[in-house]
This record gives sequence, C-alpha cells and structure tokens, in this order.
Amino acid sequence: MSDTNSKPMRHAILGAGGVGGLIGACLAHAGNSVTLVVRPETVASYPKQLRLESPFGNFTVDAGVSAEVPATDVLWITVKATQLDGALKAVKNPEAVKGIVSLLNGIDHIALLRSKYGAQRVIPATIAVETERAEPGRIIQRSPFARLNVLTAGRELLGGTLDQLQQIGFACRYIDDEATLMWGKLVFLAPFALSTTAADKTVGEILADPRWRSLGEACVREACAVAQAEGAKVKAETVLSGVSAMPAGMRSSMQKDVEQGKTPELDAIAGPILRGARRHGIEVPATERLVAGVEERAKLKGGQWRDAQPK
Repeated sequence: MSDTNSKPMRHAILGAGGVGGLIGACLAHAGNSVTLVVRPETVASYPKQLRLESPFGNFTVDAGVSAEVPATDVLWITVKATQLDGALKAVKNPEAVKGIVSLLNGIDHIALLRSKYGAQRVIPATIAVETERAEPGRIIQRSPFARLNVLTAGRELLGGTLDQLQQIGFACRYIDDEATLMWGKLVFLAPFALSTTAADKTVGEILADPRWRSLGEACVREACAVAQAEGAKVKAETVLSGVSAMPAGMRSSMQKDVEQGKTPELDAIAGPILRGARRHGIEVPATERLVAGVEERAKLKGGQWRDAQPK
C-alpha cells in the first residue's frame, strides 16, 4: 500500500478515548494538525497535549481541544456505539468536514452516518488494537499491534494518512469489499468480546479452559455463517487461527466496560449477528448463550437492550 499524497492534513477526533487518542497522537506525531472534540464542560481543563505510551514509541504531541468539530479534512469518529447519537451533536457544520472515518464497533452505524452526511463522505473502517485512556491526554497501547483496515473508496479523501500511520507502526490495508471489511472484524470481535466478558477471563484463559474455548469457537462459526449469508468473504478457520495467536493477557473493551459499570456495546457487537441470524434462518445458540452471560454480568434486565432494535 502506498499513497502519493503525504502532505500534512487537518484531523479532528470525535471521541478522545483509547482509540481516538492513539490515532490522534500518531497523526500529530506525523506532522498533522489534530483537534480533540470533547464535551463542552471539559474543554477548559482538557490537556492541550496527547501523551502516548506504545510499542511504537513514547511521545508527547500538541493537540487542539474544542467542543465542536472544526473545519477539517478528516473527522475520525471513535466514540462507543452507545455514545454516537450524543456525540454527533458536536458536528455543527457538516459541510466543513471533507471526509468522515468511522471506527465504531459493529455495522449498522454506517447507514446512519451516510443518511446524515452523504455516502461519498463516509469512509467505513475497522481497527484492531487494545488501548485505553489512562487519564485525559494520556493513552496507553497495550497490544503489540494496531491493525487499521479502510474501504478502498476512501483512499482519495485520506491522501497519505495510512502511509503515515504505517510508518509509525500500524498495519494498514485498503479493502475493496465493504461487507468483507465490516464483517471481517465483527466475526473476530464478537466471539472475543462476548466470551471474555461472560467468563471474565483473558483470551489466554479462555483458550486454556475447554468449556469456554468450545463456546467461543462455536460463536466464531455462527458469526461466520451469518457473515457469509450477508455476502462477506470470511472463513471460520482463519478467524480461529487469529484468535489463537492473540497475546494471552489480552482483554476486551466490553469486559472492561462491564467491570467499570458502563453499558456494554451489545447491540453494536452482538446485534448484527442476532438480527442477521433471524433474517437468514440461522441458529446461533452459542452466541445467544454468551450474550445472556454478558447480560447477567452487566445486570441488564430481561435483555432490554434488544427490545427497541430493528427486526
């Protein structure tokens, strides 16, 4: 992958958490202008720098802070799926935003963003990384990798951005097929997030426990069956090999959310599989069992998160 245009660009980060902070710090380190979009009540006190501790290196960079999305070349949306509606209120002038990269978990948010901002500006993308915001402005990347996949149609809007991230240490790819791009992450993420959260174990502990490993593998196969029915080119054996190669101590963000009493992203991560299974008449008992385990740990009564979802 090589892009010819590597000129500095203006980037805004909507969601200055672990993923947004990592992206913002690396883009600023590469010489771009970066603005963090945060809640209005935190603007005055929010640090005007990002400090990254990462296998890619430790560095501190300057970043602007604003309550509204400024005129920008690329807006990176990196909030939790449960926070999307509220976060989009910061986009006061959509016409001043040239391109929008969505890094939310799940699939359904792409249609929502396109309906609001137009299909040509919205760039579907996925990221695989374990990173967290230890405190405002301080980001810790815990996984040895950061894998960013982007729909090829967004190449022109992004210019040399992916080349810049790749030079820092990211593994970046453009992918032609949207279904494969989006489902390719979900068939990996959903079994990982659901099993680690339901069991409250690291991925290494899941793989070492025959009962949980079997349930997680069954969830992978169910997710892949739904993804294939949706037109994605995915293979369960490839996903299972990828899971086996993950760092043993890796934990999911869903697992951390439940520990901290936050609402887990069940609709974004499990919802597309459950709804797709209904559409295509596919049985997904392992996924249902893991979802029930997450609901129990998160104290979600009666699966209420499902009641308002489209069928």
